[in-house]
Amino acid sequence: MTKNPLTTIQLTTTQTQVLQHALDHNDGQVVWFPESVKGGARKKVLDALFNRALVTSDGGTHWYVAAEGYDALGHPRPTAAVIAPSLPLVADPELEATVAQHEAKWANEAQALAPATQATNLPSEPMKVRKRENSKQATVLQMLKRDDGATVRQICDATGWQAHTVRGTFAGAFKKKLGLTIESDKAQGGERVYRIA
Repeated sequence: MTKNPLTTIQLTTTQTQVLQHALDHNDGQVVWFPESVKGGARKKVLDALFNRALVTSDGGTHWYVAAEGYDALGHPRPTAAVIAPSLPLVADPELEATVAQHEAKWANEAQALAPATQATNLPSEPMKVRKRENSKQATVLQMLKRDDGATVRQICDATGWQAHTVRGTFAGAFKKKLGLTIESDKAQGGERVYRIA
């Protein structure tokens, strides 16, 4: 097991060899493994390095030494290369005028198309905004406030709910949360009718 004196990360000999080879020969890309490490063992080495954030993937099948991997081996982290222009940048008034002309033309075209596009993208009917007044619970409350009340079947038909949902709403939302008293009675041979007391 190799331990770098600069860090507390302990690496196996194989992990050290894989990282060192990637830094020395492949610009940080992990492509080489010792001869004794094959198949599933390579995946285990990569997984162990990845779990410790020492390598990273490009999202595909390529693996690269991460900044922490450089640290673990005591190598300086890579920095982005600064590319200096080979020629000094000189403003070209003719080119800038042409670009400005095209940008103005594109802006005018976009502005001319905008109202037509917006008008065609509007929905044919305004969306019905869900509020307390037009919710399913409000519908059920209105039904329960009627003199003749409502049956579970009537409420199911009006809301699309199943019977257990209706009964749960009675017990939870209406009784517990709103503190309403719901009475029920059943005429002989008829359905049970619920109403707010």
